[in-house]
Amino acid sequence: MKLVSWNVNGLRACLKKGFLDFFVDVDPDIFCVQETKMSQGQAEFDLSGPNGKEVYHEYWNSAEKKGYSGTAIFTRIKPLSVFNGLDIEEHDREGRVITLEFDDFYLVNVYTPNSQGELQRLDYRMKWEDAFREYLCSLDKSKPVIICGDLNCAHKEIDLKNPKTNTRNAGFTIEERDKLSNLLDAGFTDFYRHYNPEKTGAYTWWSYMPGVRENNTGWRIDYFLGSDRLTEKIKDTFILPDIYGSDHCPVGIEIDL
Repeated sequence: MKLVSWNVNGLRACLKKGFLDFFVDVDPDIFCVQETKMSQGQAEFDLSGPNGKEVYHEYWNSAEKKGYSGTAIFTRIKPLSVFNGLDIEEHDREGRVITLEFDDFYLVNVYTPNSQGELQRLDYRMKWEDAFREYLCSLDKSKPVIICGDLNCAHKEIDLKNPKTNTRNAGFTIEERDKLSNLLDAGFTDFYRHYNPEKTGAYTWWSYMPGVRENNTGWRIDYFLGSDRLTEKIKDTFILPDIYGSDHCPVGIEIDL
């Protein structure tokens, strides 16, 4: 089973930059999108798959604020159930989480809140992180969980080009990094880093500043995590930095379930 995740930084814009060509080429079983910045039906596009016949089931969670945040999942496999948000009103206004339940696992697509400039939203981010971890742990009690999306955090120094100059910038504060460590310590694995422990230059986001992406001055903030007991089922884990269309690139896994 191939799962792909991409923060598209506006799906309508990304559709004009090759999204559908990539979708067909990558041939996903499940495709998760973050930062859709739209609601279902605001753009027309065909997700019939590479043979022109397959139908993907669509699930959307859009923010109350128009043109902001939002997540979506396109899946060949129809889920047993679908749940949007964390069931906490404070955290469920921005369309940041979709959970699909399948026979053998839960899939959680997430777009974690950014702490913003001058860390204006760091306190809220800390509350979000605790609620999200508690939610995942509750799911994990009944069946394994796969989490994918933009976690807005480079976990270790190896996960960004310039760690020394970013220690108090959003996405690399010790507070955010500790929360990601807490999540992993609660029984989850960062699949890419597990299988590529020393891999440098493996980034998923680059500033739009001139030359930044060309010089690979990036951050790894997009992930596939999962319950520890799924780790041995991973067949491949990948980052696709040559796919443009957003300031993020797609990431994915192949897993034998």
